[in-house]
Amino acid sequence: MTRFVSFPLALTTALTLSLTGCGGDDKKTAAPPASTPTPSATPSETPTGPVVRTTAELTKALLLLSDLPTGFTQAKDEADDGSKPFSSSSSRCKTLVKYLNATKAPGSKASVTRSFAGGQEGPYIDFGLDAMGTADKVADLQEEFEKAVDSCAKVTLKVEGEGSTSMKVEKISAPQYGTGPFAFRLTGTSGPKRGLEATFATAGVNDVVVSVSVLAGQGELEAATEAAVAKAQQVLKG
Repeated sequence: MTRFVSFPLALTTALTLSLTGCGGDDKKTAAPPASTPTPSATPSETPTGPVVRTTAELTKALLLLSDLPTGFTQAKDEADDGSKPFSSSSSRCKTLVKYLNATKAPGSKASVTRSFAGGQEGPYIDFGLDAMGTADKVADLQEEFEKAVDSCAKVTLKVEGEGSTSMKVEKISAPQYGTGPFAFRLTGTSGPKRGLEATFATAGVNDVVVSVSVLAGQGELEAATEAAVAKAQQVLKG
């Protein structure tokens, strides 16, 4: 099971490999598929009341392996082991740590995820959809998430058998798709996984939060988010 921001499942796989050679030019960039419409900046339909989504409905709105470029494989779903890999000694990081360790978005009524790998050295791309019930709740979550990142300078990532790594937290320019787009980056600055980098983006599609993360990537976040939001907009009508 992936986390709300989709990092730990891909991380669990990636940390068993050497990521020191991930800076090559042969990475496959996750471009939006030709069959996926270009996402609009805002949804064309805005529900006026609470929307009830099923996991089956959300699953149909996730990208498929066939939507990704050649060379990717779909990762096998893994059960949540209850681990909480992220921590911080700072009270200012409490909310962000909660989000990073959560298995779904706080307040989510239904949640689905799907993960892909572009090879043994990455990129690892995870997608998630969380139904919040209303667009207002999506906006509230996005606002709280952004404040959490702004308040926290670093977190600690602990992986069993690997020790602890200090991860720098920084907000980055978000791909402009969906409503309230937001993005940030975690970078290992000291410890066994120094240099490890993961980028995250979230955006709203009506009453649903779309989350995308890229681990050991080479700039795939923009295209991956565009494709994920477009698929959600196409399938999840108001």
